[in-house]
Amino acid sequence: MKVSENLMTQLMVMEGLSLEAYEDCAGVPTIGYGHTKNVKMGDRISKYWAKELLKDDVREVAQQVQELNVAQTQGQFDALVSFTFNLGIGRLKSSTLLKVIREGGSKSAIKKEFKRWVYAGGKRLRGLELRREWEAKRFFE
Repeated sequence: MKVSENLMTQLMVMEGLSLEAYEDCAGVPTIGYGHTKNVKMGDRISKYWAKELLKDDVREVAQQVQELNVAQTQGQFDALVSFTFNLGIGRLKSSTLLKVIREGGSKSAIKKEFKRWVYAGGKRLRGLELRREWEAKRFFE
């Protein structure tokens, strides 16, 4: 499966754009659309490079999700790529969400698992609530 335009658009909205490095809510230096690799405070980039970094980052995450062999539809793939882009493949692999998906859990059980992942730095964040709502909905489209 390939990353959809729908997913790319949503990631740009959910991540937001920052052309200057900042510390995210977990204290990780971040730039562009959620890019964290080799970012140092004080770094700056252009909007063009922010999009290029996003494409590269999403391509890597998409490969990780494909290797799990659980996404059967474009919606499932997009939802899991978004989740993994935000939290990392390690968290997805060890999550109850992945276990419930692999066991063929019900729609309500899967949605409930997505919605558990709304905390960062010990705080419930509205942005993460909205992201998990989108992912839970997209998973079943």
